[in-house]
Amino acid sequence: MFALQQFAVIHALTFLGQNVLGSKIINGEIAPDNETLYMASVLDYRGYHICGGFLVSEDFVMTAAHCDVYPTHVVLGNHHLRSADKLVIQIAEKYKHPYYQDVGHGYDIMLLKLSTPVRLSKTIQFIRLPFREMTLNENEKCQVAGWGKINTYGRSVDDLRVVDVSVNSPKNCKNAWTQHVPGYILPPNIICAGGYKTTKGFCQGDSGGPLVCKGMAVGIVSFNKRIPGTKLGNCNYPNVPNVYTDISKHLYWIRMILQGKKS
Repeated sequence: MFALQQFAVIHALTFLGQNVLGSKIINGEIAPDNETLYMASVLDYRGYHICGGFLVSEDFVMTAAHCDVYPTHVVLGNHHLRSADKLVIQIAEKYKHPYYQDVGHGYDIMLLKLSTPVRLSKTIQFIRLPFREMTLNENEKCQVAGWGKINTYGRSVDDLRVVDVSVNSPKNCKNAWTQHVPGYILPPNIICAGGYKTTKGFCQGDSGGPLVCKGMAVGIVSFNKRIPGTKLGNCNYPNVPNVYTDISKHLYWIRMILQGKKS
């Protein structure tokens, strides 16, 4: 599968130096209240939004492994983070992929087990995952959503935003990254979408959110290119594609965790 990226936590990218960083939704729109009902905001111990996520079962939210910076709760059931009408659930356990080291090595996927099972409602729904390993078509239209920044030097938003992005082929993605980041090798099992030759994609704060194609969550926002000499992701907009974790390449591990078997 191809890849797309997002990042909210800067120190997780130390391995990549000045090359990559996570992102926020760029040139998107405020998500309608009756759509993307699977979205979750991952909070740290201070109650601050650190990453996005998405509900995949009654007691698990999926997000990026690099979002493991003291997450304690998830918010479900409302696209407006400052609203009092939302469900806040404590995280009982975290399961990072056993091969994860940093975003530069891939396997940027984590499952958060909730302390209380979620009841589906008019404001909370699951999102489907792929049934098998799959390949996306080049230029296939997908969506990514999040509460991240809306431009490189902007601030995070309280209202969920969503934007359409097009998939890049593995070949074009590899060529673009190699051209603009000499010597850099993309990690395995990724999907590339948005960013490259467009004005749409994600930015800091969108990490962990889903890349949704044909009603399925196929990718997880992982990383993007950094502005040289800064800790900012180039969201306005990078000359390389956004990079996502390919969910379909990790289905065996996902099923093991969802069935209660330790990784």
